[in-house]
Order: sequence, then structure tokens, then C-alpha cells
Amino acid sequence: MVSSDARTVRRSNLPLYLVLAICVVPLLAAYALYFFWTPARFVNYGELVQPLPLAGVSLRQNGGTIFRFGDLKGRWVFLSVDSSRCDEHCRRKLYYMRQIRLTQGADRERIERLWLISDGIQPPRNLSEEFRGTIEVALASPDFLSRLPAPRAVEDHIYVIDPFGNLMMRYPRDLDPNRMKKDVARLLRLSSGWIQAR
Repeated sequence: MVSSDARTVRRSNLPLYLVLAICVVPLLAAYALYFFWTPARFVNYGELVQPLPLAGVSLRQNGGTIFRFGDLKGRWVFLSVDSSRCDEHCRRKLYYMRQIRLTQGADRERIERLWLISDGIQPPRNLSEEFRGTIEVALASPDFLSRLPAPRAVEDHIYVIDPFGNLMMRYPRDLDPNRMKKDVARLLRLSSGWIQAR
């Protein structure tokens, strides 16, 4: 038979055990998750790529003018690469870039759209008008394009450059615009507190 003194000691130690459990259990759970659990899927739809710093990169355009990625620092940038002929897939990418930017409401001002024109020829005026606001860079040389990460062709993707000037994500050829829109909204929300020096 347990004495009343022993019961009293157990009861008096109960708060101590509860405090220890509250402190230790989260640590053990975090340790177990970090070392033994691999998520079945990632939250983002776009594919994260090895960051490619572009803030210090300048590109010579046909006609001799220089485009500097550093001028876009502080903004998120959608980047597309295509020739000036701009086939149906090219037009679809430019359309998605424009529309997904517009769906971000007031945050749309934090996004720029950039089209690197691989053949160095200015696109037809009606195309430029249709996608007004897209920065067009008619490359004097396509050499830079080999730096962009692509399993097959750089023309397949829409790339994303972060506000610090790092190319860090790409979207697949036949992307789902609704999923890209959610990705972009999440990026804008998570980065709203960043210090974005221009």
C-alpha cells in the first residue's frame, strides 16, 4: 500500500514532469522530422534551380545599347526567351506573364516582364503593342543564353528572377497558369518584408 507521503511527493512532482515534457517533446519531434522524414511533395509548382546571379550581368543589344539586369534589382522578373518570330508557344508565354502579373493586384508593381529576343531582331509592332510593358531585349549575341538552365531548350520555360537578381526558378513548357499564379502570390507574400535595394 502506497503511503500518503509518497502520493503527495508524486503529485508535487507532476508539474515538473509536465514542464519537462513540454520542453523535450518538440525537440525530439523536430529532430525526428529533420533526419527521418522526406516530404512527399513540395509546395511550389515551379522547379527550383541552382541560383544564377544576374545582378552584375550586362547584355549588348543590336544597335549597341546595353541592358543591365541590375536595373531590375528589387523586382521579381518573369523571363522568357524566344526569337522575334514568336510562334504560338512564345505568345502563350508572353500572355501568361502579362495575365499572372495582373492577377497580383497592387503587388503587380513588384513584377517586371522581360523578353530576351534570341535572334536580335525587333518583333513586329503589333506584337509589342499586344504585350506592352514587356521589356524587349534584342540580343546582339545569343552566347548568354547557354547560361540559363534548361534540360532541352531555354525557349521551353518561363524563368523567375528574385529581387536580388538571382535566377532561381523555371516553369515547364506546358505550364498550368493557375498553379503558377499561386506560386507567384506565395513568393510575393513571403518576400513582402525583404529589404529591396534598388
